[in-house]
Amino acid sequence: MLEFDVKGAFDNIDHDLMLKAVRHHTDCRWTILYIERWLKASSVKSTGQVVERDMGTPQGGVISPLLFNLYLHYVFDFWMKRNFPQVPFVRYADDGLLHCHSEKEANDLMCAVGRRLRSCGLDLHPKKTKIVYCRDANRTAQHSNTQFEFLGYVFRGRLAKSKQGKYFNSFSPAISRTSALGITRTMREWKISRWTNAELADVGEKVNAILRGWWNYYGVFYPSSLKRVLSHFNDILVKWVARKYKRFKGSKLKARKWLRGLSERETNAPVLLVLGLTTSG
Repeated sequence: MLEFDVKGAFDNIDHDLMLKAVRHHTDCRWTILYIERWLKASSVKSTGQVVERDMGTPQGGVISPLLFNLYLHYVFDFWMKRNFPQVPFVRYADDGLLHCHSEKEANDLMCAVGRRLRSCGLDLHPKKTKIVYCRDANRTAQHSNTQFEFLGYVFRGRLAKSKQGKYFNSFSPAISRTSALGITRTMREWKISRWTNAELADVGEKVNAILRGWWNYYGVFYPSSLKRVLSHFNDILVKWVARKYKRFKGSKLKARKWLRGLSERETNAPVLLVLGLTTSG
């Protein structure tokens, strides 16, 4: 696998090539005019200094990701399909993966992609671009890189169980450590322990949609990894319940038992426990 990243992608787009790509899709002169003005509009620093722009697309602008993807469609996607139709690939913004049959093919592709990007004003990121050996039960050789991250998942060798009940090493995805830390940080930032005037239904109304979103995205592959991350929310909720309701007298054990029973009894429980996620999906 060749994992690549485009260095300073948004900052180094060639305006002439970008407008050439735009003109390929529209002949509306007003559309072309406003996109050109957008690309070349100067910026003002906090010191009042005016900075002229002769390349790149403004980061943070709503149209920038669209223009960037249009640019990369011709710089990379269309070029790959024309020159290397036998190589499956996937790209998301400035990150991409190319599926190769050998290390030699991966090295050759790295050189070819690098030359193509340089001809269009871009460069491969030297640290984030690498060749990964997808080691599993069928590919058992040694390599310095045997895992990669993409779209919040980390892909590496993992223990899996076949339909016949036999365990084997499979190269598969699961939530990455970076994504897991981000989820845990977000749950801490909720500061649920300070919601002293809230009821259980109020907590559920604020967090259920977010929990379901995490589950629906990161729980598709190797959900056990995500369950360990989301179980932190159970601990937060148990602590809140033990403090909130006097009948539990501060007992986390009693609070946990009550919440578990609530989740098992009610399909539409006020708050979505990890237990509810794992049983009802």
